[in-house]
Amino acid sequence: MNDSCPVLTPAERQYAEIEARARQDMLAKIYKAIEEATAQAAEELKSTDWTEAPPAHDYFAAVAHQKLFVHLCGGDPETFRGGDPVLAGHILKNGQNIVDHYFIGAKAEPGANQSTA
Repeated sequence: MNDSCPVLTPAERQYAEIEARARQDMLAKIYKAIEEATAQAAEELKSTDWTEAPPAHDYFAAVAHQKLFVHLCGGDPETFRGGDPVLAGHILKNGQNIVDHYFIGAKAEPGANQSTA
């Protein structure tokens, strides 16, 4: 079996560079939108009688995650109805694989991000 990295054709390299830039730009916009929503809610709540803490950054990240999950499954992100349960299961399995490989498996590596929670 050949374990070496393949040599990309010029067209493949161009595709990979375009896709990487688009992906990086998309993620930057998502992260910025979460930051902006957090700041907006906190700022707007200052002018109300609300005395509790404003929604946290993680709340808005979780909302985005849930809506994108349902969207990816083919469901309606507003009602959470519809979607392919088999595909949803595959996506959840992918998430578990990430946990197993990067979070749990990474604990043995020096300098790995380890949570004590």
